[in-house]
Amino acid sequence: MRPIAALPAEWRRRIKYVLVDIDDTLTSRGRLTAAAYGALERLQQSGREVIPVTGRPAGWCDMIARFWPVAAVIGENGAFYFRYDHGTRTMIGRYWLSAEEQAAARRRLDALAVEILAAVPAARVAADQPYRRSDLAIDVREDVAALPPADIDRILAIFHDAGAHAKLSSIHVNGWFGDFDKLAMTRCLFAEIFGVELDRVRDEVAFAGDSPNDEPMFAYFPHAVAVANIRDHLPRLKTAPAYVTQSAAGEGFVELADLLVG
Repeated sequence: MRPIAALPAEWRRRIKYVLVDIDDTLTSRGRLTAAAYGALERLQQSGREVIPVTGRPAGWCDMIARFWPVAAVIGENGAFYFRYDHGTRTMIGRYWLSAEEQAAARRRLDALAVEILAAVPAARVAADQPYRRSDLAIDVREDVAALPPADIDRILAIFHDAGAHAKLSSIHVNGWFGDFDKLAMTRCLFAEIFGVELDRVRDEVAFAGDSPNDEPMFAYFPHAVAVANIRDHLPRLKTAPAYVTQSAAGEGFVELADLLVG
């Protein structure tokens, strides 16, 4: 990983889309600081399309799409996108799974939750689970003491053994049934909202993240950036991003925004 200062000035000027993970990339120690929120607003005011791409639930993402200075939001690791049209006061939403598929997946995930908590008693179902539509979030660090790697590996294995996808973020292990991830839904959003194929504009995109659930984005985007706390997760990554900030978490995102806005 190279420092983000190594990103050539000509490429900085070409960035039209800024995609950003939320937890421990935009936030710091569980809080959204004024500086990080201001960075979102400055990027939007510079004419760039800003899109959070997060593991957080649908209920949270509805609020983010309505109230934050963003063009859209992707949630639950790619289960959906929301875009709020302020002119018509209309929420535009796109789910990867149909309502019937979500209901069937929920039954399977509820059973997995029981199995996981029995196998790893220190884990908890995430506090934001009631606001989710398509996945199961197991808290491994947010509101519980940080679980040891062996417990995290056990949770991931239970999901995988059941045929589910599972990804570790900085705070949760998220599991789901369905062939989606952050990158797959990003492709849909660009085609359906911006009317462009992602492959044609990938050089105009900067992505910022911090953990293994961001790996599809790290691998795909040539201008993928990690905030400095990515180093905690490097042993679990097969593909590291191209660039890294000097600062961790939200301060690292501000560093990226300052570089792009100038």
